[in-house]
Amino acid sequence: MLKSNWNYPTSIWVGENRIRDLSLACKDLNIKKPLLVTDKGLGQSAIVKNTLSHLKRNNLLVELFDDVISNPTGRNVSDGVKHYKQKNCDGVIAFGGGSGLDVGKAIAFMIGQTLSLWDFEDLGDNWTKADTNKIASIIAVPTTAGTGSETGRASVILDEKLGVKKIIFHPKFLPSIVILDPVLTKDLPKKMTAATGMDALAHNLEAFCAPGYHPMADGIALEGMKLISKWLPEAYKNGSNLEARMNMLTAASMGSTAFQKGLGAIHSLSHPVNALNNIHHGLSNAIFMPYVITFNREVIDNKITKISEYLELKDKTFDGFLKWILDLREEFEIPHKLSSVINEKELQIDRLSKMAFEDPSTNGNPKRLKIEDMKTMYKHSMSGKLF
Repeated sequence: MLKSNWNYPTSIWVGENRIRDLSLACKDLNIKKPLLVTDKGLGQSAIVKNTLSHLKRNNLLVELFDDVISNPTGRNVSDGVKHYKQKNCDGVIAFGGGSGLDVGKAIAFMIGQTLSLWDFEDLGDNWTKADTNKIASIIAVPTTAGTGSETGRASVILDEKLGVKKIIFHPKFLPSIVILDPVLTKDLPKKMTAATGMDALAHNLEAFCAPGYHPMADGIALEGMKLISKWLPEAYKNGSNLEARMNMLTAASMGSTAFQKGLGAIHSLSHPVNALNNIHHGLSNAIFMPYVITFNREVIDNKITKISEYLELKDKTFDGFLKWILDLREEFEIPHKLSSVINEKELQIDRLSKMAFEDPSTNGNPKRLKIEDMKTMYKHSMSGKLF
């Protein structure tokens, strides 16, 4: 497998066993005592233990913070900031899936701020309130091919008091160096491979369908979907195929790069059930995907046809694309209905619909949305009825 370094939009070191270059990345950024941020499961894994040993052998006084949960909270960030300061760290290695990456980036951002995390929610010009001189350097190392948080300028963090996921944004959330090493993802379980892969697909798909003029994002999103169509089924069936794993890591980074153009109702519907029902984000995106694209059909038909042509589907129409999505989910044993993962009695549709309508992703949906539309899509996802 070829190894290469990209700069698009940040410095990305790509290839098999590039994790061995992590100490070089620290030295490039003049980090002498990094805080490695990850979740509890990975914190106890051989991958992280080997990485810590590698850093220590290269004279880096690395510290570990692994108190991160799957839908990370503001408390995770504040605890990480406290740990960073107590240990006198000077940089962050954000390591893992979306939760570890998002919390790691947020810790690096918050170590020098006087305002609260929520003051930097992605609304208006909130990001301009930050003290940019006190943001720590960030190295991102994804171990799943899904969120693409390693190439993103934001973190999604749960506000525990409100029960709402919020997008915290600043341009310097973008890591300085990203390491994409397929070896770190080869042992990912099949279900997680599928869920995170469908998350990457949702990012590329919604970015392409978002309204507005951004040909660069459109081109990246199209090629991201092409890589996913070819390599996600193979990564699911044969997790040790490093070529498939590498291409999925690339597609995930591409999705995050592309969705600066916008997201849409797939994410609007997902964020509330992630927050209130603790459903995995990639899984919920996969469940909501066909309901949202059929709801949007009248305004995205031409775009979906273009995707179908680029993916070289047998049926190069909207219906052909919809069938491809449904067949993918069936192959990956992803349920068709939300009611398969959430009891109907536990689904607070009125509350969820309001939260979904107010979600920042709603503004990027190609079809203008009302709260009643959110209710309709939630109800259809529970019953399995496509529009």
